[in-house]
Amino acid sequence: MIDVVQHLQTVHREVSQQGADAETVAVVLRRTYQAEIDDVWSALTDPERMRRWFLPVTGDLQVGGSFQLEGNAGGDILACEPPTRLRVTFGAPESIVEVRLIPGDTATTVFELDHRVPLAMAGSAAGSLYVGPGWDGALLALGLYLAGAQPDDPVAAANSPEAQEYSRQSIDRWVRVTEQSELASADEIAAAKAVSLAQFSPDLIDQP
Repeated sequence: MIDVVQHLQTVHREVSQQGADAETVAVVLRRTYQAEIDDVWSALTDPERMRRWFLPVTGDLQVGGSFQLEGNAGGDILACEPPTRLRVTFGAPESIVEVRLIPGDTATTVFELDHRVPLAMAGSAAGSLYVGPGWDGALLALGLYLAGAQPDDPVAAANSPEAQEYSRQSIDRWVRVTEQSELASADEIAAAKAVSLAQFSPDLIDQP
C-alpha cells in the first residue's frame, strides 16, 4: 500500500513566472531521497534502471543527442554533468526540464526538478496543472524504486487506483500552490484542473 499523504508531504512545489516580462512559467518540485547521490543519478540516467520505475528510453543518450520515452515525450540533451545536473528539452524545443541533485547529510540526496515553458505555451501559471501532477507521479515512482518497492509493470502501477488517488490529491495541491501564486484566474485554474483530472486521474473525476 502507498502512504499517499506521506509521499505527497515529502514534495515541495512552486509555481512562478520568470524573465524580465514574466514570459516563462516555471514549475519546481523538490524532494529528499534516502539514497546516495550516485545511486539517484544512476536511476535517472541508466536506461536499464529507468525502465524499472519510469519508462523505456531510446536515442543517442549524450550531450547533443536526443532521447525518446516510450509512449511519452522526447527531446534533446542539452547538458549532462554527473552526478548533479541534467538539462533537456521535453516535448518541444521551448519546453526545458532541468534536474539538479545535491548531496545531503547521512546518505541522502536532494532532488530538484525545474520545468519551464513559454507563457504563450502554458496559457497562464495554471499550466502548472498540466505538468506538475505528472512530475509528482514520477517522483513517487522514483522514491518507491529507490526504497526497493519496484513494481513488475511501472506503467500499470502508474494507472492503478492507488496512483490515481495520489494524482487526484496532487492536483488539489497544485491548485492551492497556483492559487497562492496569484498568477492565474479562478477560471483558468478550474479549466486546467479539469484537464489534469481527465489525464492523471480519469477514474476518480467525480469524487469530491
